[in-house]
Amino acid sequence: MQIRPTNNLQSTQSVQFQPRNTTEKTSNHLPVDQVEISAEARLMSAQSADASRADRIADIRLQIASGQYETPEKLQMAVSRMFEEYA
Repeated sequence: MQIRPTNNLQSTQSVQFQPRNTTEKTSNHLPVDQVEISAEARLMSAQSADASRADRIADIRLQIASGQYETPEKLQMAVSRMFEEYA
C-alpha cells in the first residue's frame, strides 16, 4: 500500500445542481417526480390479484358445498344492495 501526499488538491468551489428534466416543473419551479411501472410489474400484480381471487373463490365454493354460505344475513345484504342499485 502506498500513501501519497494530497498537496495537489484544488480549492473547493461552490457547485450548483441543475434538475435533470427542466421541461417539467410545477408552478413553484420545483422538479416533478415521476414513476413508471413496467409491463412486468403490471403482469406480476395481475397474477397476484388472480391468485388471491382464486383462493377466495375456492373458499366460497367450499362454503356453498357445505351449506354454510347462504345465511339470512347475506340474503338481506344482497337484497339491500339490489334495492340501492335499482331504486
